[in-house]
Amino acid sequence: MIKHSLSAASWGLSAMAAGVLLAGCSGSVSIGTSTPKVSKDKLADTVAERLAATTGQAKPDITCPEALEGKVDATTRCTLTAADGSTLGVTVTVSAVDGDNVDFDIKADDTPTPAS
Repeated sequence: MIKHSLSAASWGLSAMAAGVLLAGCSGSVSIGTSTPKVSKDKLADTVAERLAATTGQAKPDITCPEALEGKVDATTRCTLTAADGSTLGVTVTVSAVDGDNVDFDIKADDTPTPAS
């Protein structure tokens, strides 16, 4: 279960520059496998919601390249893309798994990558 205007460019320059760390986020999982997974779309949406809720800013544009496997310490890297084209890496790490519930920590990089 998932718990829970500035431009997207503000993300790279303000809240994210400090390196946001969120703990204990939960994501929904896909059914039918022995190991639960959070789909890449659900993961991206959950990360965006949690970043927005924590910083009080608009929901950022987040993309995740793959589903997050529900195994403790499993990680994936998502990307926050600002309106100006700059990007910021976001690491998502599984902290706990309880049945079909996958809890994960979110850590944004300290420094954005400028648009090319």
